[in-house]
Amino acid sequence: MSLLALLILAAILFSGLLDLYLRRRQIAAVTDHRDAVPADFRDVLSLDEHRRAADYAVANARLGAARTAAETAFALALPTLLLAPAFVLASALAPEGPARSMLVALAVGALDYLLALPFAAARAFGVEARFGFNRASPRLFALDEAKGLALRLLAFAPLLYGFFALQAALPRAWPLVGWAAGVLLLCALAIVLPTFVAPLFHRFRPLPESAVKARIEALLARRGYGRSGLFVVDASTRSSHGNAYFAGFGKARRIVLYDTLLARHSDDEIVSVLAHELGHCELGHVRRRLLEAALLLAALFAALFLAFHSDALAAAFGLPADPGVTLVVALAAAGPLARLLAPALNFLSRRAEFEADAFAGDMVGRAPMIAALTRLSRDNLATLTPDRLYAAFYYSHPPIPARVARLREA
Repeated sequence: MSLLALLILAAILFSGLLDLYLRRRQIAAVTDHRDAVPADFRDVLSLDEHRRAADYAVANARLGAARTAAETAFALALPTLLLAPAFVLASALAPEGPARSMLVALAVGALDYLLALPFAAARAFGVEARFGFNRASPRLFALDEAKGLALRLLAFAPLLYGFFALQAALPRAWPLVGWAAGVLLLCALAIVLPTFVAPLFHRFRPLPESAVKARIEALLARRGYGRSGLFVVDASTRSSHGNAYFAGFGKARRIVLYDTLLARHSDDEIVSVLAHELGHCELGHVRRRLLEAALLLAALFAALFLAFHSDALAAAFGLPADPGVTLVVALAAAGPLARLLAPALNFLSRRAEFEADAFAGDMVGRAPMIAALTRLSRDNLATLTPDRLYAAFYYSHPPIPARVARLREA
């Protein structure tokens, strides 16, 4: 095994150990503060609720640690033990070319899916059920998984084949063409996912006429949005978590409220949550996230071009120089780098959340926004005392105490 292979394996192992260390810190921080509600929340959160949120965070961290251990072992075994038989199987089914490379990648993807499936079930019927969140039956869970698997196959098989065919047809220009196609695909998915894919899993209905709908429409009209599509999603069929989101562009834009949000929150709080989501649109966060994604995609294609330019990655592990093999090894090697980049990306995301909170506070008042955040925290069992380093790596949203404090300071 070459020095390059050893470095890749060491990076994968380091990434896994870093994740386990961060989760251990999270468990310790949450446990240490389990018996005392933070001072700013003692009037709105009972000690029992605080302890339950702590137990939920610990349970999730422990399940996450088990998954990380399994994923790290899989990532280490992938180039050393699993890729060679996957290549042999693909070679028996297809001759050299894009089809064979596609089958190699799909075979590895299938193994990765089978690895993740037990943990998804454990989360739904273990952690989520234990804390009263899961409402999906085993049949519904299996149906969702089957739909998701079919959609992945229908999407990734042609994408992978097209990727390898493009690489063969345009050996020098394929990164630029592939990047441009990837950006266009990201824009298309912003419309396709909420309009065509999400309804395969959930039922959407127009928000019924009510006082809160009138207030939302008045808020949207103030910002020049007219009568945008307002929908309620049956989130309660699968979970009792509450949320809301904007999706799509232009005439395809959807504003979606969870039915659990409508059931538990006051009109002021619902309008505040909607104003926060509106803030992301008004402040250019959607465009900014798309730009960030495009830049990351450009970096990925540049790295893949270097990987495909020589057969060093496959040769480092004594593997055949098949594009599918190279792609799998390259993505495995990129995993540790993605983990190290997480704090920077999360920083940008958290900054946008602070800005959207401030926008909502200016639009509908800071008190309703604080009330909405507090209730969301309580209803979703979000811990108020996360470890700061863990949050830097894994929190795309600021912890609730930081958001509330920022609103009160403004």
